[in-house]
Amino acid sequence: MSSKPQAPAAAPRFAALWAALTYAAATLALGYPALAGKFLLTPVSDQYIGGYGVREFAAHALRTTGHFPMWNPYIFGGMPYVASMNGDMFYPTFLLRLVLPTDAAMTWSFMIHVFLAGFFTYLFLRAWGLGFFGALVGGLAYMMGGPIAAYVSPGHDGKLYVSALLPLALFLLLKGIRDGRRWSWGALAIVVGLAVLSPHPQLLQYMLLASGAFAIYLAFSPAIPGDRRAKLTRLGAAGGSVALGFLMGAVQYLPVIQYVPWSPRAGGLRGYDVATSYSFPPEELVNTYLPQFSGILDAYTGRNGIHFHSEYLGVTVLILATLGLASAGKGEKKRSFTWFWIGTWIVSLLWSLGGFTPFYQLVYALVPGTKFFRAPSTMMFVMAFSTAVLAALGAERAMAKQFTRQFIVGWGIAAWVVLLLGLTGALTSMSATFALGGRSELAMDNGPAIIRGAVRGALFAALLLGTLFALGKGRLAPMVAGGLLAALVGTDLWSIERMYWRFSEPASVLYASDAILDSLSRLDQPARVLAFGDGPGVAYHDPALEGDGLMPHRIRSVLGYHGNELRTYDLLTGKADGYRGLGSPQLWRLLNLRYVLSNITPSPIPGGTQLLGPVKNAAGSTTDLYQMPGDNPYAWVTTTVVKGTDDAVMATLQNPGFQPYMAALFDQSAPVDAVQLTKLPDSTGIKVRVTHYEPGKVTLALDRPAPAGAALVASENYYPGWIATVDGSPAPIGRADIALIGVALPAGAKNVELTFTSPAYDRGKAITLAALALGVLLALGGVAMDRRHADG
Repeated sequence: MSSKPQAPAAAPRFAALWAALTYAAATLALGYPALAGKFLLTPVSDQYIGGYGVREFAAHALRTTGHFPMWNPYIFGGMPYVASMNGDMFYPTFLLRLVLPTDAAMTWSFMIHVFLAGFFTYLFLRAWGLGFFGALVGGLAYMMGGPIAAYVSPGHDGKLYVSALLPLALFLLLKGIRDGRRWSWGALAIVVGLAVLSPHPQLLQYMLLASGAFAIYLAFSPAIPGDRRAKLTRLGAAGGSVALGFLMGAVQYLPVIQYVPWSPRAGGLRGYDVATSYSFPPEELVNTYLPQFSGILDAYTGRNGIHFHSEYLGVTVLILATLGLASAGKGEKKRSFTWFWIGTWIVSLLWSLGGFTPFYQLVYALVPGTKFFRAPSTMMFVMAFSTAVLAALGAERAMAKQFTRQFIVGWGIAAWVVLLLGLTGALTSMSATFALGGRSELAMDNGPAIIRGAVRGALFAALLLGTLFALGKGRLAPMVAGGLLAALVGTDLWSIERMYWRFSEPASVLYASDAILDSLSRLDQPARVLAFGDGPGVAYHDPALEGDGLMPHRIRSVLGYHGNELRTYDLLTGKADGYRGLGSPQLWRLLNLRYVLSNITPSPIPGGTQLLGPVKNAAGSTTDLYQMPGDNPYAWVTTTVVKGTDDAVMATLQNPGFQPYMAALFDQSAPVDAVQLTKLPDSTGIKVRVTHYEPGKVTLALDRPAPAGAALVASENYYPGWIATVDGSPAPIGRADIALIGVALPAGAKNVELTFTSPAYDRGKAITLAALALGVLLALGGVAMDRRHADG
């Protein structure tokens, strides 16, 4: 063991390029099937049953029309596309979907951001002053650690985008506040704008909290050189950049703000218990060293109901991070930096634990927006970044031989203790103790995996500690030692996280058409399909039967997979009662429900007629297509107009003696003239034909002129922004029959056109473009000013 610390190895030529190549190789080591056209998606992923459909819909609209779709008519009776939030609509990854198939674009979006998470971390650490190998290890520790690399498993791309942007935001704050680089403020505004457009508001909040804390540290820490007044001015500039970044998100969030009262999530979540429902169980801290403890993927036995992610931080990373803790006593600048990240690690851990500690009571009471979120465990990405920074500091100390024999021996003993606990079954018994009800047996069956995990951990600990020992004895050249440290960290993390990178066949196979879907795609009039499956013959997570799998085929579904559909539609269909209302013929008429897609035989609907089947679909389910009894057209003309409260309207719609064609039941705020009924009116007998149908624009023709006082009701959800013209003239429009579009008709009306517009989107787009232009100008102007200052 060397008694004289040495300086870290010098960086190689083109250090940033070598780092980028290393991170690219690490990403491809996880995602190489993408090169063969495979789709980074699994049957447990949100992207499989929902994400692909909404992204493909928008990509198709952009390619064919040149603009974003404003209305999505294919799920839950229709909803505004932008306002209801459907993933990365305005984040730059949408550009990939213009030049690549949607599935390939989604795959490479994940892979690019895993790479960026590593590279941006490297840039931040190098800017702080760390050597090449310390920064290289820090980037690998972050990008390949479980909280980041495993985002691909549940398909959480928005979380990954924000997580990748965190180190870039910190880099820009460092350049701006410490170094006084004026260009950084425009760049920081753009980064914040990108995070806003990710769009993942929960991780955006966490990113801003971590970045804000770092900015305050830079401005007030006496260890950071610079004039205090200048640093405070720069801190204010950082705040201005954040504000400008939020303006860049206006194209997304102005429509969202308008949508809030219409959303089922209006008012936030239902109390503290819901807000902490996905907290990080404390015992699963063991998973950061031994990921098999609570079980990986399908073997998971812990207290969270679902667990498609990973908490594994890496045996090698944890060893280096504990070595990095010693930096808290070495030099004022290094000490303060280390303590900042130790404090961030502690706070982010307590935050992630959520309802398992009293700490989150403070968060829930004091931090705005917390009541709208339900997964405090997602704060783990900040903990993962803090760990990566500490590991980078540890690698820096390792390269400088600033470690002792006692450190190596201590970690060796710890690794052997874990190994012995695994071999004796103690860890298995402990895992079973914490298993969620009914999973104790699975936890015991997981014993061999825990043993293998303990052996694996001991092996990687031995390899890293052996490298440190050889380095300390002078038996390894610094460049070789640095390469070994990076290789061990990367291999350690890859050996676990590769399990979460599961690829599927391309979308052309996963969502392939069949005889039933072909027939539904060729209908001459709009119709909705009720899709569901039960029992044998249904594939797990079939997107056609329980998700948005009909969207790629442009088939309108009664239900779907979203979670932020219109609240009025949920009320109409009885979602709170398990959609029991879908058994009502009156509701079939209102919903334009003409077909049922199911695996149940005979017809699950009394009076239904089998049209096609059995047919095995792309997911492997055996399905049949049934036609509903009765005539359930897209639109109809009622004899009269009535107004009422939602309770009164709902009671009328549920009355077996009432038929939708009798009267259009508008809500009380609708700008239409209503009458008081003394008896139920007769039908007008007018037939309505759809002559043109596309998302957000419908043209209808009546087979004869409408009488005075009549109204047209269309089976499309009403939302502010719909406008109607009748025979070329504007007509009053409002919400009818709880959720649908109602149009008051003048006498003699023959043609109706419905068009969806979004003034909030138009305003937001103008603000976003102006803010983006200002951010670019600030960045370019800052570059010019910095050069002029340097030349002066």
